[in-house]
Amino acid sequence: MSVFELVAVLVSVLAIWLTARRSLWCWPLGLVACAMYFKLFLDVRLYADMVLQLLFGLSILYGWFAWRRGAAADGEVTMRRLSRREAAAGLAAGAIAAGAIGWLMQRYTDAALPWLDAALSSFSLVAQIWTARRYPANWLLWISVDTVYVGMFLFKSLWLTAGLYAAMTVLAVLGFVRWRQAARTERAATELA
Repeated sequence: MSVFELVAVLVSVLAIWLTARRSLWCWPLGLVACAMYFKLFLDVRLYADMVLQLLFGLSILYGWFAWRRGAAADGEVTMRRLSRREAAAGLAAGAIAAGAIGWLMQRYTDAALPWLDAALSSFSLVAQIWTARRYPANWLLWISVDTVYVGMFLFKSLWLTAGLYAAMTVLAVLGFVRWRQAARTERAATELA
């Protein structure tokens, strides 16, 4: 546990809280958190999660752009429905990437937990893309991934980061509830119009 890890945790929590509130400010804070966690994961040899931070950085830029385009007149970000086909494609892509990255990490690096790290990284990227595309279902995938991350970070003695991911799981539950309620309100308003 370090001061650096503590600051990374605080920046991450704030970014996720802003995401749950559908605030555009979640994206720049997310970029800062990515940079910090890139360094932290490099230090503890979680290479797939380190590379994931780079991919998150790209998806954050995409999400920032997409959310700016998807904002309603009042500035609040509108949501979109995730079709079964899109969900299946995203989950399949996550599984394929997990297998490929896990194999590469085990074969060519000294990664501490190559398969688990690869799977969590791959499905996190799917969840991040779903967040950028404004699908409320992103929160369900985040809940699943973050719960497993807690165990992995406890195993690696990253106590604050494990606490962060436990808090992120709670925030994901709250985000799902909040986004689902907002989606119902948006549908009701559309039906009345």
